[in-house]
Amino acid sequence: MSTPPRLQGLLAPVVTPFQANLLPDSDRFIRHCQWLLDSGCAGLAIFGTNSEANSLAAGEKIELMHKLVGAGVSGARLMPGTGACSVPEASQLTAEAVKLGAAGVLMLPPFFYKGVSDEGLFRYYSQVIENVGSAALRVYLYHIPPVSQVPISLPLIERLIKAYPETVVGLKDSSGQWEYSKSVIDAFAATGFDVFPASETLLLQGLRAGGKGCITATGNINPGPISQLYDNWQSEQAEALQAKVSETRQLVQKYSMIPALKAVISYFSQEPEWRIVRPPLEELSGDVEADLIGKLEALGFDMPGLRAE
Repeated sequence: MSTPPRLQGLLAPVVTPFQANLLPDSDRFIRHCQWLLDSGCAGLAIFGTNSEANSLAAGEKIELMHKLVGAGVSGARLMPGTGACSVPEASQLTAEAVKLGAAGVLMLPPFFYKGVSDEGLFRYYSQVIENVGSAALRVYLYHIPPVSQVPISLPLIERLIKAYPETVVGLKDSSGQWEYSKSVIDAFAATGFDVFPASETLLLQGLRAGGKGCITATGNINPGPISQLYDNWQSEQAEALQAKVSETRQLVQKYSMIPALKAVISYFSQEPEWRIVRPPLEELSGDVEADLIGKLEALGFDMPGLRAE
C-alpha cells in the first residue's frame, strides 16, 4: 500500500456535529469537512480534542471515517486521531485509518495513568505500530500535557524515531509552550520530523523556525485567513496576516473552545443543531454566545461559503 505525501499547512481538528439524540450527524460532518478543504485547509485532523473525540466510541469514529471517504474526501487529506487508553482500541482505529489511505494518524499517549515512564510510553506506541504492521502507517505524536498530563519527552521522540524512522514522522504540540515546539524542531526537524504547533498564533514563528504548519481549533472557523498566512509566510504581508489571525484566535480562546466553535458555526451557517455538544460539555448560554458573536463581527469576521443555499 502506497503512502500519500505528508500534509503541510493548516489542518483543522474538525468539530463533530451531533443530532438532537446526540448521535453523530454524518451529513453535517461531511459538509463541514468539504467546506474546510474548499476554504484552504490542507488536511483534516478528525477526532482531535476539539472533535470531542474522547466522547465518541471507536465504532462511531470508524463509521464517520468510512462515510467521509465514501463521500469523496480523499484519505490523503486525513490525519485522524487514533490514540486511546488501550492498545487494542488504538490499534483498531489506526489500522482502519491506514486502510482508508490516511496521510497519517495523530496519536495521544495513553492518558488515564499518570506518571508513567518513557519506557511504558515507548511500549505503547511500539505495540500499536507493530499491531498495525503496515509500511503505509505514519504516526504523528500528540503532546498535550495540559489535558493528558502525560508529556512526550525529547528522549522518547528520539527513541521512537530511531526504532521507526519511516513511521514516526511528526508531532502536534498543544502544550502552549513555544519553547517546547522550538526544542523539538531544533532537535529533529533536520531528520525530516514534522512539527505542528496547535495555535495559529505561533504559525509564522513556527514556519520560520522550521515547522510545517499548524493544527488549530480555530481552523474550523477561520480557515481562509490562516491558510493565506501559510501561503504567504515569506512575504512582506506576513506580519500583518499573522496579527489578524492572532486577533481572532485570542478572542475565541477566551471562551470554552468547543462550545464556542460550534456556536460560531451555528450562527454563520444558520443551523441551530450545530450548537449541540455531548455531555459532560454544555452549550454556551445565550448571553455568552451573543457576546462572542458580537465581538467577532466587530472584527469583521465572516465564514464565506458556509451557509447552505
